[in-house]
Amino acid sequence: MNPVESPVARALVTLELLQSTPGITAERIGARLGVSERAARRYVAILREAGIPIESVRGPYGGYHVGRGQRPPPLLFTATEALGLVMAVLDSRPDATIDSALGKLIRTLPEPIGTQAEAVRRSAAAGQSAGHSPARADPQTTATLVQACTERRRVRLRYRPESGAVFTTDADPWSVVVRFGRWYLLCRSHRAGARRAYRVDRIRSVDVLHTTFEPPPPFDPLAALEEQLATGWDYAVNVLVEAPYAAAAERVPRSLGRLEPAGTSRCRLIATTGDPNWYAQQLAAFPVPIHVEGGPELRAAVAAIGRRLSQAAIAAGGAPDTT
Repeated sequence: MNPVESPVARALVTLELLQSTPGITAERIGARLGVSERAARRYVAILREAGIPIESVRGPYGGYHVGRGQRPPPLLFTATEALGLVMAVLDSRPDATIDSALGKLIRTLPEPIGTQAEAVRRSAAAGQSAGHSPARADPQTTATLVQACTERRRVRLRYRPESGAVFTTDADPWSVVVRFGRWYLLCRSHRAGARRAYRVDRIRSVDVLHTTFEPPPPFDPLAALEEQLATGWDYAVNVLVEAPYAAAAERVPRSLGRLEPAGTSRCRLIATTGDPNWYAQQLAAFPVPIHVEGGPELRAAVAAIGRRLSQAAIAAGGAPDTT
């Protein structure tokens, strides 16, 4: 091994050796630098004079190591442990301080585990929403899916939808996305022949296949997820909104459906839903007039809410107060 010639380089190499090889002796440092054992001790002294806390242990098994406050040793997490830790922090609604600490922790993880953990962290949506209770996904399943996304490997899923009928599908996993405490796999389902968003907590098993795939062009995973959550359900939604498209787009969440201009002063909301009653409640909060043109289940749910609100406005023993 070639000796290190520059005194500055010798000091830097000494620090690197101390950080990467705790317990290294002056003899081994000298051999690496191409200097005597006494000169190696001198470079250790120079680092101490620079304020770096270098501790030494005497005896046949002694040596030097960097004290507290310097770079921590690599964290020996498995992919499942690392993802489980990241998931627990994200589920706790972290503030800026906790999020910053999580970022520092992820940077200490070895590759590719750190890359997988950071991918999940980046996809996490900020904030929570009333009516969306967190659903704990299995860390092992999540880790397997994130790795498959990274490696562009097709997966075979056994999935239990809300209806309870388990089915099997092959899928090209694009991204694992966190939204309102729920974890989703955004993918192309070969069973459906279309883009789908599967809740990770409802995936009963996942097998990574040898087949690879080409991912779609770069996209915003959260925006794509929110759009997907409004499609593929059993009941149609067709609502005319009495507001210009630009104004409505700022107020209507993407998860409620796709907005389309309908003239200069109105727009149309197109979607599907698995729960017309829940969807009608969202429409009741719109601050502008709306007209539900389809489908029939949603119209019935909106009418039921209207009757209930009308009854609530009727004074005891009298007619509705219209003043």
